[in-house]
Amino acid sequence: MAIQSLGYIGVNATSLISWRDFSCDIMGLEDVSAALGDENTHYYKMDTHPYRLFVQHSETDGLRLCGWETNNQAGLDEVAAALTAAKVPFAWGDDALITKRRVQNILSFTDPAGNHHEAYWGVVSDFKPLNSPQAVSGFVTGDQGLGHIVLPAPNFDDTTTFFTEVLGFGLSDLMKIRFTPDPAEPVKRLWFMHCNRRHHSLGLFEMAHPAGCIHVMTEVNTLDEVGRCDDRRIAAGAQLSGTLGRHANDHMVSFYMRSPAGFDVEYGTEGRTIDDWSKYEVFESTVPSFWGHDFSVGQQG
Repeated sequence: MAIQSLGYIGVNATSLISWRDFSCDIMGLEDVSAALGDENTHYYKMDTHPYRLFVQHSETDGLRLCGWETNNQAGLDEVAAALTAAKVPFAWGDDALITKRRVQNILSFTDPAGNHHEAYWGVVSDFKPLNSPQAVSGFVTGDQGLGHIVLPAPNFDDTTTFFTEVLGFGLSDLMKIRFTPDPAEPVKRLWFMHCNRRHHSLGLFEMAHPAGCIHVMTEVNTLDEVGRCDDRRIAAGAQLSGTLGRHANDHMVSFYMRSPAGFDVEYGTEGRTIDDWSKYEVFESTVPSFWGHDFSVGQQG
């Protein structure tokens, strides 16, 4: 497939300061806004890429877009051809956008659920490593991208078909979820999809969300890093939305916290990778985790 990884995300924010505090003081990202940003857009670094998160001042809070990386112009042309064949409108980026995103070329499109995306190639980087203000040793990125994202997809069939048949994502596993014991509650489908060896880079959930995103996951090198982040979360008073646990599908040991945008950030370690997808068996799980991950805490107070 042409798309290789989740390269970056963009966020809309009513308060840039809140995101700086959350990104730097809790997550341990490096603020590189002085070099890349301006008074309306801040940038945060996770690895040798110039940034993995940008936050743009807005009148509303929520996810702005997902940026998907391809290897080269041929890969980006393949994405453009697939969108054209599927009669999905898209726009090539102008010189201003290419310069702002620090890439060679870029295009933008919207999926059937209304989520906004960019695809690009050729990151411009000085290869400086992460200088975390919280001494985070590093994030698991590289060919696995920045992590994964779960997006709302109320029109589920159209959206899953778009990502699998048009953009070429592979299905990793699936769930069918009810939030209450009431059998009359409609089942909501949740599919997890891959575009590299990370177990999943994308999730699609059959429900709407006011923040335009269910959660974003970032992965660190050790369990101690996860614990230290939770300590920082507690000290900062950020809301816990899911307790520590290990997922059944990607084996991630993680906890969840509420971001200033209203969606959750999963902070984890020990995520599963698949080196040969041809030998992988897709499955449906009836539990989200082997242990832990109590999400009821996110509904308290």
